[in-house]
Amino acid sequence: MSDWTPEEQIRRLSRRGLLWGAGAAVVAYGTLHWLDNSATEDGMGWPFKRVLGLNEKLAGLYLSNRSHAQEFPAGDAREPKVNGPYGLESEIDVANWRLQVVGAAEGLAVTLAELQALPVVDMVTELRCIEGWSCVVHWTGCRLRDFVAKYPPKDRKIDVERLETLPPYIGMATPDGEYFVGLDMASAVHPQTLLCWAMNGEPLTQGHGAPLRLVIPAKYGVKNIKRIGTITYATERPKDFWASDPEGYDWFAGL
Repeated sequence: MSDWTPEEQIRRLSRRGLLWGAGAAVVAYGTLHWLDNSATEDGMGWPFKRVLGLNEKLAGLYLSNRSHAQEFPAGDAREPKVNGPYGLESEIDVANWRLQVVGAAEGLAVTLAELQALPVVDMVTELRCIEGWSCVVHWTGCRLRDFVAKYPPKDRKIDVERLETLPPYIGMATPDGEYFVGLDMASAVHPQTLLCWAMNGEPLTQGHGAPLRLVIPAKYGVKNIKRIGTITYATERPKDFWASDPEGYDWFAGL
């Protein structure tokens, strides 16, 4: 048994705690200094970029045509908040809007009526914001996979059931180019990925992306681009608004 008095034991423990705390502070400072001064990839420190890449790979493993987001009764649907003004600052002439398709037939511009002639899908799913809120919404539109089958990449014989016949990516942007997202093709042709023109039984409002927006319940709301003006078939990974420096969000943005 120690011959130290209680007061001596307390002082000894206090000194030990101080030394441990000082050591931890030095290690923490050194780690932060290393992270701040580490080499960058796409404008971001490579350790952070590698973690985002790992998250993307894990989310991609979960995604398949057989894994669907939960669907809800139509009575659960509510109107989500209008979030994010990028690409929506000005009014748009919905009647004269056309969806430009880059990488398909030359000069292809699709009208809303032509989109609505594709098989119509109603889906009640949860819109999840990366800020932490969520809302169940009733969407009406067509599957992006049906759009790809109807308006395929130029000079390519495609089969939406076989990803190897498709370009690896799709990019989307608002008509003014102020907001843009990129999708891997597996996510784009997932059965629950929709091009939507109506929400909760009514045509989209300007604030919610009229005349056409993307709904992809397998991903956070930042990927659900509003007011789509251009769809691009791409062989290289398209830029993404929130994955660009300095925002630094996960490009895949899977739930």
